[in-house]
Amino acid sequence: MYENPLLIDIMKYMFYAIDLNLYLDNFPTNSKATKDYKMVSEKLDSLICQYEQAYGPLTNFGSSSIEDPEKWTSCPWPWENE
Repeated sequence: MYENPLLIDIMKYMFYAIDLNLYLDNFPTNSKATKDYKMVSEKLDSLICQYEQAYGPLTNFGSSSIEDPEKWTSCPWPWENE
């Protein structure tokens, strides 16, 4: 379904971040999980930035790192890049 390895990595790290977030909801004092969550979040931010620089924004409403607003209308949507 998805052939872009960068997009696949983003989905994996998103799942990992959500899973760690849920774990930390139940065990907020677990320092290893907190450290892992910070590492995963930083990696996820980096992957999203790389993807958006190469293919355009993944999200809207100001949470995207894209600086050129014309990319919203001039670039294909992520699923159109395949």
